[in-house]
Amino acid sequence: MTDETLFGQRGLGLLAIATSLALAFVPGHAAENDTTPTATTVTPTQATTDTLSARQQAIPSIAAAMAASDVPRLHEALSRGLDAGLTLSESKEILVQLYAYVGFPRSLNALGELMKLVEARKARGIQDAPGREPSRDAPTGDALLAAGLANQTQISGAPVKGPVFDFAPVINRFLQTHLFGDIFERDNLDWQSRELATVGALAATPGVEAQLRSHMRASLRVGLSAAQLRQVVQILAAGGDEQAAKRAGAALAQALAAAASGG
Repeated sequence: MTDETLFGQRGLGLLAIATSLALAFVPGHAAENDTTPTATTVTPTQATTDTLSARQQAIPSIAAAMAASDVPRLHEALSRGLDAGLTLSESKEILVQLYAYVGFPRSLNALGELMKLVEARKARGIQDAPGREPSRDAPTGDALLAAGLANQTQISGAPVKGPVFDFAPVINRFLQTHLFGDIFERDNLDWQSRELATVGALAATPGVEAQLRSHMRASLRVGLSAAQLRQVVQILAAGGDEQAAKRAGAALAQALAAAASGG
């Protein structure tokens, strides 16, 4: 067994499970005094529109193919994303982030596929835009925890609480310091793109419907519109994953109903 495989199995056992639980217990309302700004230099949320850009449209397909370990579909989706304007930095960041949702093995395999694709495109004379790396290192220690807590609260709409976190408080600390701290403090990918990736990956993963609903609501919070999220459902269906599209459609309907009722 290689070190990468062993590390991947441990990562799958910790972060994938932890992240699946993370937003399933999010309260419906933000705290009244929650005015915490994000710490990223790239604005994490953009103006709401009715149509996903070509670049955004590629992201759910990439994520869904990665989650399903469908290498041919992933290759095609990554290629479309690069053609649509995703930079190499953004493409890598999508695949890195998703290890927290679908595990290290899939992330490592997907990064390997992207690496091969980029080399093949270079051989054909295609020079993909490198993009940029994060503008600064993530904070450490108490500052990292504070930044992760602020990011988690903003994305979730309120401080995250629930029986699981009372039962095992350390899991929320891992989420705050690593997922919402180390990862979400990386400002080379905006929060709308991160949520599009997460929704695509969870939609392609049976058994995590509660977390998918929560991330649909988070997508609305970071500025994606209902029309754009309906487009995500259509993209998943067009990609041939009818079950993923069905799960995404149901989650979106429930998220919109909750938002309409003030929940």
